[in-house]
Amino acid sequence: MSDSLFDGLKVLDVGSWIAGPVAGTILADYGADVIKIEMPGPGDAYRNLSGMAIVPQASTNYMWDMDARNKQSLSLNLKTEEGIKILHRLIEQCDVYITNQPFPLRDRLNLNYEDIKSLNPSMIYASLSAYGEAGPDKDRESFDLVAYWARTGLADLVRDSDAFPAPALPGMGDHPSAVTLYASIVTALLKRERTGKGAMVHTSLLANGLWSASCIAQAAFVGGDYSQYRELASKRRFPRTMLGTADERHFIMSMVRTPEEVASLLASLGLSGLLQDEHFKTPEARFTNNDLFYDALQARMLMEPAAHWRRQFEHHKVPAYLVGRIEEIVDDPQVLVNKMAVAPNDPSVGGHIISHPINIEGMPKKGPEKAPSLGEHNAEILSALGFSADQLDKWRRDGVI
Repeated sequence: MSDSLFDGLKVLDVGSWIAGPVAGTILADYGADVIKIEMPGPGDAYRNLSGMAIVPQASTNYMWDMDARNKQSLSLNLKTEEGIKILHRLIEQCDVYITNQPFPLRDRLNLNYEDIKSLNPSMIYASLSAYGEAGPDKDRESFDLVAYWARTGLADLVRDSDAFPAPALPGMGDHPSAVTLYASIVTALLKRERTGKGAMVHTSLLANGLWSASCIAQAAFVGGDYSQYRELASKRRFPRTMLGTADERHFIMSMVRTPEEVASLLASLGLSGLLQDEHFKTPEARFTNNDLFYDALQARMLMEPAAHWRRQFEHHKVPAYLVGRIEEIVDDPQVLVNKMAVAPNDPSVGGHIISHPINIEGMPKKGPEKAPSLGEHNAEILSALGFSADQLDKWRRDGVI
C-alpha cells in the first residue's frame, strides 16, 4: 500500500509560470497525477526564465526543474476545437482543475468554472488571479512583482528611507500564493469528502501580498496614524536596523531585547563603558539618543570583519545573527537535516531541489522527478483516453498537439 496521500487524485494544471502551477506541484509531491497543459511550440514561458541574464547562470534549467517536477506534460492547442474537446475529456475525469489563465482568455475559451462545472460537478476548480475574481482590475494581467509586491505597499515598506523601492525576487510572491491555493484546494477536497460536492476556490496575488503586509496594513483599515511609524522607520534605529562590518556583511540585531542582552552585546564590542553614560544607561535613554547609540555601535562594528564579530557574539551569547547569502544556505545543516532541499531522483537534474514547506509526519513527499519536456507525455495521456496513434499523428500535423 502506497504512503502517498493523494495517490489516484487526478489534477489538471492549466496555467503558466508559478503561482497557479506550483499548487499542482505540491499535490504531485504527495502523489497526485498532475498533467500540465502547455501550448505546442513555445510551451510555458517559465521554461525559459532560468536562462535569462537577469538571474543566476547555471548548467541546468533549475527553476523549471524545481517547480514543474513530478508532472506530465501534454502540449495542447486550446485555440483549436479539437484541443478544447480533448481538454473537456480530461476535465470529465479530473478531481482538481488549476488555472491562472487571464480572465479574458478564459472567457474566449469558455473555461470559467460556470462554463465547465457541468462536465464534472464533483471537481475542485482552483483559480489564481492577479487582483481577484471581481472589481475594476479583474481582467488586468500582472506578475507578483506588481500585484503582490508593489500594489500592496510591501515594496514601499521594506526598504531604507533613502533608497528606491527594491524589486521583489522572481517568484517571491508566487510561491506563498501557491501554498494558499493549495490550502484552498485541500480544504475543498475535505468538503467534497463530507458532502460529495465539488467547489470553486480562488486566491490572488493581491490578497496574498496584503496578507503578508497585514501586521502593518491592518492599521490602515482602522484609521491608524502612520506618521510616527514612518518617522521611526526612516531612521537607522537600534535594534531594528542591521549593523555592517568591515567586510561589508551585516548582522541583524532585532533579537537583542533585554537589558542583559544589550549588556552582552556591548561587552562583545568592547563598549561596556557606554552603560555608564547617562545618554545610554536605560532603554528610554537609548531610545531618546538612538542616533548617538547606533553610530557608536556601527563605528565599532566597521573595525572588524564578520567572522570576528561572529566569534565574539557566540562567546558572549549575544542573539545577533549574520545576514546570510544565498550561496551559503546550500550547505546549511539546518536546511539539509530538515529536508528543506532534497536530492532529485534523476541525477541529471544537478544539485538538491528546494522543497515546499508543508510537512506531514508519516506522509513522505515524493522525491523530485525530472521536470517534463514539452509534450513529453502526449502519447501516454491521449492513448489512455482511447485515441489511436493515427489520430495523434493527424493532430500533430494540424498543430493540435
